[in-house]
Amino acid sequence: MPISDQDHSTLRYTLIPRTLIFLTCEDRILLIKGAPHKRLWANLYNGIGGHVERGEDLLTAAKRELREETGLSDIELWLCGTITIDTNDNPGIGIFVYRGECMVEDLQESIEGTLAWILLNQVFSLPLVEDLYQLLPKVLKTSKNSPNFSALYTYDEDEQLIVRFSD
Repeated sequence: MPISDQDHSTLRYTLIPRTLIFLTCEDRILLIKGAPHKRLWANLYNGIGGHVERGEDLLTAAKRELREETGLSDIELWLCGTITIDTNDNPGIGIFVYRGECMVEDLQESIEGTLAWILLNQVFSLPLVEDLYQLLPKVLKTSKNSPNFSALYTYDEDEQLIVRFSD
């Protein structure tokens, strides 16, 4: 199939692809507390992740981000869900959420923030990125064989986040 058959017109709604990774180790989850200097999510806890670069498939991008931000490699990741963020503009954001299990606790520090293994029963008492209060329960329910979830994030007229999961 030639590239012209891909119908890649800029008139269509487009998404910027990103990855978001959550690793668990027994009763803990790996999160990163955004560095105070970061423009987005400073001092808030989030999963590991970032942009997909040109020439990368989604899984390769997720593994690269994981390696860059934690030093971890050779971790089996599985896609557990997708999020479309309607930014009220073009392009929007497409987030591909991965999950993995890990027995390695030693991490390489990152300029992105401070890495921490958080007990699952304490995670919701932390200052999380806004959507994680709804997203993490979905992520933590997934296994390698469970169906992927799908979510749409939109904003109301006051720019408040609205999270909807498809059933």
